[in-house]
This record gives sequence, C-alpha cells and structure tokens, in this order.
Amino acid sequence: MTMTDTEKGEGLLEYARGYSGDVDIIREREYPLLKDTTYLDHAGTTLYAKSLIESFSRDLTSNLYGNPHSMSAPSQLSTQRVDDVRLRALRFFNADPEEFDLVFVANATAGIKLVADSLREATPQGCWYGYHVDAHTSLVGARELAGLGNRCFVTDDEVETWISELDADPGQGPRLFAYPAQSNMNGRRLPREWCEKIRGSAENTYSLLDVASLVSTSPLDLSDASTAPDFTVLSFYKIFGFPDLGALIVRKSAGHVFDKRRFFGGGTVDMVLTQGTQWHAKKQSSIHDRLEDGTLPFHNIIALDSAFDTHERLFGSMDNVSSHTRFLAKRLYDRMAALRHHNGEKVCHVYMGSRSYYADPATQGPIFAFNLRSSQGAWIGKSEVEKLASVKNIQIRSGTLCNPGGTAVKLGRTAKDMLRNFEQGMRCGDDHDIMDGLPTGILRVSLGAMSNMNDIDVFMAFIEDFYVETSPTMCALVPPIETGLLQQPGFYVESLSVYPIKSCGAFKVPDGKRWEIKPEGLSWDREWCLVHQGTGAALNQKRYPRMALIVPYLDLDRGVLRITCGDISSTGQKSLEIPLDRGNMRVITSSICQMSAKPSTVCGDQVSLQAYTSPAVSAFFSDFLGVPCTLARFPPQSSTRLAEPKRAFAGRRSPPRSTMPGSFPQDTPTPEVERSPLLLSNESPILLVSRSSVNRLNETIKGSSPNGSGRKKAVAADVFRANIVVAENLSQLASAERPYIEDRWESLRIGPENTRFNVLGSCQRCQMVCVNQLTGVRGEEPYSTLAKTRKSGNKILFGRYLSPSPEIGWDNYDTPTPQTVMVGDIVTPSYGHD
Repeated sequence: MTMTDTEKGEGLLEYARGYSGDVDIIREREYPLLKDTTYLDHAGTTLYAKSLIESFSRDLTSNLYGNPHSMSAPSQLSTQRVDDVRLRALRFFNADPEEFDLVFVANATAGIKLVADSLREATPQGCWYGYHVDAHTSLVGARELAGLGNRCFVTDDEVETWISELDADPGQGPRLFAYPAQSNMNGRRLPREWCEKIRGSAENTYSLLDVASLVSTSPLDLSDASTAPDFTVLSFYKIFGFPDLGALIVRKSAGHVFDKRRFFGGGTVDMVLTQGTQWHAKKQSSIHDRLEDGTLPFHNIIALDSAFDTHERLFGSMDNVSSHTRFLAKRLYDRMAALRHHNGEKVCHVYMGSRSYYADPATQGPIFAFNLRSSQGAWIGKSEVEKLASVKNIQIRSGTLCNPGGTAVKLGRTAKDMLRNFEQGMRCGDDHDIMDGLPTGILRVSLGAMSNMNDIDVFMAFIEDFYVETSPTMCALVPPIETGLLQQPGFYVESLSVYPIKSCGAFKVPDGKRWEIKPEGLSWDREWCLVHQGTGAALNQKRYPRMALIVPYLDLDRGVLRITCGDISSTGQKSLEIPLDRGNMRVITSSICQMSAKPSTVCGDQVSLQAYTSPAVSAFFSDFLGVPCTLARFPPQSSTRLAEPKRAFAGRRSPPRSTMPGSFPQDTPTPEVERSPLLLSNESPILLVSRSSVNRLNETIKGSSPNGSGRKKAVAADVFRANIVVAENLSQLASAERPYIEDRWESLRIGPENTRFNVLGSCQRCQMVCVNQLTGVRGEEPYSTLAKTRKSGNKILFGRYLSPSPEIGWDNYDTPTPQTVMVGDIVTPSYGHD
C-alpha cells in the first residue's frame, strides 16, 4: 500500500478493521486471481474466496444429498440443511423468524417478479405500482404488470408528497411502492423510513425494498419489524460472490398478498386433482412452502452455509466491510475530485454529492458514477475508457448500468432524447458514446470487501496516465510535404495479406504473385467465418485470441483452402481442407461440403451464411478453441451484404485537438464515396497501414518503458491485420520516413495499371490489436500507446480504409484482364487536388 503517515493513522480506524488479517494477505491467499487484475466492479458481483469453494467441495464430497421432495435419508439431510440455512440467512439480516419468512429465489429479479405477479392476481383489476427513478431495470419492469396504472417518482420530494396524501386516497385496489435501498448506478442510499411511513399512512399499500446493491458492502438490519419493508429482495452473490442465489424476505403480516396466486409447482401443494374436478390444496405451513415452486436449488443453498462461514472468518461482519469500503471510497473520491488538467479544469465528473456523502453510510455507498472530460470540456467516450482499462487489466463497467432512469436524469436526457437516440441506432451495450453532444452512458467503479489501496492507486494512475492533459494543446505534427516530393513514386507495396476466415490468421500473398482485386476487396478475403453453434454470432479475436493460430493457406492450384490449427512449431498440428469451388465435390467428402442456410450476426449485422454441416468441420474448430462453433461461408456475390463504412471524421461537431506527434490533420475532409460491397469485412473492402507509421509507433512504445528500461517490445505490423502494408522507398526521398502521412491521402493508385482506390477514412482500433498473431497471447500494446498518440475525438485510429474505385468498370465484361496487385507495386497517393 502507498499510504502517508496521516492516511495510515486514519486507516487504522476503518481500513480492514475487524478483518482476520491484512487485506493484502487475505487477497493473496483467498483471491489469487486478483494478482494481475484490478477488479472494480463489485456492484456487478463481488468475488468468491478460494476457501469458500474448497469448503463447499468438501461438504459435497463428504455428504450424500438427495432431492428434498422425498423421505430418503439423503433427501431428509438436504431438507434439514435447507431449513438450517434459511434460518441462518434470516439471522444474518437480524430478521426474527416469528416476523419474517425467507423464500429462496434465483435472484433479486425473480423475487420482484414473484411479488408483482401475486399482486396482479390479488384482485380482478390487478394493482397499482409506483417506483423511484433510481430503480434497477428489474424494478422498472414490474410496471408492465400493474393493471391499475403506475408512476415513476423522479425526486424524493415527490415520494414524500405521495405518502402524505395516501390516507386521503384509498385507491381501487392494492398498491405497491418499490425502490432501491442503494442505487446500483451511483451508490446513493435512499430513505429507509419510507417503508414505515407507507405502512402508517394507508391500508392495502405495500413496500418493496431492493437491497441487492446495499447488502454487498453494508449490513441490513430488519430487527424492527414495524419499520421493515413488506418485501425485501436480494442476491447472495452480491455479498459472497457465490452461490448464484437470491432471496425474498416477506413480513408475515403481508404474506396474504400471495393467497390469490394461481400458479403452483411441485412441492407447494398438499393435493392436486387432475381428472374431473380440477382442484388443489396449497400448503399452509409457511409462506416459503407455498412459493418455492419445484425442486429448490438445494446444492446452492447448502453452498450458502459455506459462504456465511467463510465471510465471517475473513471479514468478521458486514459492519467491518462497511467501514473498510467507506474509508476507501473517501480516499478515491478525494483523488478523483482533485484531478485537474493543466488549465485547472476537472478531469472527473462524478455524479454524486461530495466527500461528506461518502463519509456517511446513511447517504452513500462505495460506488462511483462518473464521466471524463478533456481540458476543453469535451466528453470522453465511455467505451474507449472501458476498453483501455480492460487492456490494462482494470475491470470497470460502463453504459446505463441497468439503471435507465437514474442514468438519464444524471445525464440530463429526456425521454424524447432517448427515443431519438434509439432511432439513430443506440442500443444497450453499443459504442454510441456521445450523441447530441452529451454522453449516452456512465462509467462506474465500485468497491468491495477485498478491495485495497493498491486498487485505487492503479486506477488513478490509469486516469492520470491517459486522460490528464498536463500541457497546452500542441499543433498537428504530421510531417510537412514538399510539393516536389508529391509526384515521386516514394511508396510501394511491402506485403499483401488476405484473411480467408474472418478474425483468423493471414494468408501472405507470395512475392511475384499478382492477386486479383474484386469490388468487395482482395480475392478470397474474409469469405468464411466461424459462428457459435448456439447463438449464431461470428467469433472474433477480441473474445477468442487463439483464433490467430488458425492459419489458412489458399492452394489455388489444387482448388482448396487448407487450414491448420496450433503453433507452427507444434508437432500436434491438425489440418483441414475445404474446397474453394462451391460445387467441387472431388477433393473432399460430400458430407463436409454439405451446407445449410444459417442466420448469423456479424459485426452487429444480421446476415445469412452457409454453415458446414459436417461434425468433422465443427469438431476441428471447436476442439481447438474450446467453444462450440463451426465454419460458415458467405453467400455468392448475388447476396453480398452492403455496408456503410464508418467514417472517422464524419459528423464531427468540432475538429479534434492534436496532442501528440502523429496526431491528425485538423481540417482534412473525408471524401464521400459510394457504398462498396463487402463480404465479412468489418468496415471496408481493404485496410492499409504504413510501415513508416508502424516504425514510429514502435519507437514511441519502446521510449515509454519505465525509467527507459526498454522492457516494452516492439509490435509486428501483423497485429493491425492490414491487407496492404506500404513502405517508403527511402532511396528516392531527400528526407527520412514520413510516418502518418497516409492520414492525408484521399486516393491512391497501385501497380502498372494505375488501379485507383478511394480512401474511405481511418480505421477505428479496438483491443484486438493487442493479440500477438504468432502466439495468440493478448498484451497491452500497441493499444495503450495508440490511446495516447493516435486519438481523434473519441476514436483511436490507425491505418486507412480503401475501396476499389468505381472507375475500374466492374460491369464492363469486355475488360480483357482482371485488375491485380502485387508485392513491389508502386503506390502513388493523391493528397487532394494535386
């Protein structure tokens, strides 16, 4: 830990107070997977301890547990353990079993739905439903079951006013008001006294409190049944990391709302008649006996016993966890609030109060909702920050955080704004970060029982390193161009690559081999892909980096695509051959050639692919990647997908500010071009990178090594997965290499036929460039350095998209020879109207 003496003194009062030992030692012993990871998403789920899993494993291997719905000894043992754990869970929340019952459910959402469904069926007209704007999506969703209407309360004052008027409005049926004890978005803790006030203001009006976010780091005290919610929902994995199990805690005095519930399942009835009279008798022994339909997840419930033991042994109590996380939250807030750019502007825009909030457990939990801004006040895209953090092994969350109302309010977006954004393509989980000049989502950092000061140090170092501007903006440093040099053939094709299988290895076009160009790009480029057999989605290296080790070879003489899997030096390499000719049955068995139509998702687009039906094909790829998948081929040219390439500079409200060498020209417009037909290409038919730019990037990477140690290694041009790598013929130039000069190109001609290509824009980069194409291992470079040196607005750019020009005349069937390109061909760029 890097704490000052003053901090250590303050930390003695709260930091790891009551823990079984130093939190760093606990992490090393119990959470070994945190060794190289900074985990800051405890609001999503906290982490399970190693000894918890070991304890549960010993329990299962030492005892025989049967289905509780039986009278055998193993079944009765299961029943006994479930009863014991149920009581222990109630006591964990200081809930008197005389006043409360606990129903095991899948998660907090299942508990919410159970209550909402029951109230809907309580009367013929259903129920009325109210919820707070800070509610989790699952609480919002219950409004669709409210036959008597619903209302979203945007402010606390609205809730207070509504409660004060309850006694004057008896209502037409049962009413339910639901709200979170703690916002899962920003950690704000809402007034707990509302539950008591509602009960004292009107009959037939009930409260539902979602404590899933609260109980992850704070105690829940239900010892006073008169002030407690009627219904309390939670998920145990938020507290312990494991098991995946939830609970609905019911005040027994409110249990009658379940009396009219229609559905029943196995184990909840004493008798059922199916012939003649349709009748059943529900169990009356307890609320949970009537509501726990079917066989309980008894193994998960038994695991909960180990979770209670482990948590108590490591952390002592939830009070200790609360003190620990509160101390860390105050430290993190102070550091985020103090962070400034060179001109004094704030870096972090935190969507919650002040330090005093984080010091008071009644008002705030250890969750931070924020966005980042530049020195000029421009918003920085949430997706960029989350992606870069992931590359640095820092796990945070971004988006609307399953809290649509709270996020919209904090971002100042109205319903009209949200609908307009939806019509423009924004969806949950996408990378539409800034729309109408405002963020579409929020970044979230959340702390847990095993968080430590180093987590805060690493996260703040990340923000400071990548997002704090320490000096005024520098001018664009793309090398100036001498007019006389523009006409010299200073560039040539250094290498050509095609990627027959999307996101897999490259096929290097041999020197001296002319390669055909088609309207959709280089011949055979990205004509196949691997699709998940369950979802139909195309696989990619971002999720499965070992795809880089699936290497294709185009044997045009034999008419086959030969595919090998594994390290080149490995003796256990396997290979598969697929015919290039769709109708050629001679070179491979007919069973492998058989294909079937399959709807799939490729880069977010719905396309129709032809999947290979042979088990041998799917097993070849599935066994290597460890994921159920198969090979699929894009349909013939007549079905080619049309895609609109993403233009890096289109629609920009203000020119980006260049901050580092290699930044982009300020006023270079992106030419409007016709849409080009694509196969499985992400953005455009062809991707080009410059060898000079790769060299400059590598100089920057090695120069950024700690203390000049040179420990950071250069990256190969292969990581950018370009179709064409161009290099400069330095013997023809009066100066050195000109890195990033390709950013100025509007078009270029290649080869003796002067085949023209239009430049569509720059390639927006993601974490996939961090995958070593020879080993399939993911690192942090070059994405980390690109984020510092090649950022334009909210995009990280490297390389240029090309499209064969329509002037080639693809529809001219009298063209004597096909258009081709070859390694060594001269490349002549156009810089505008030169």
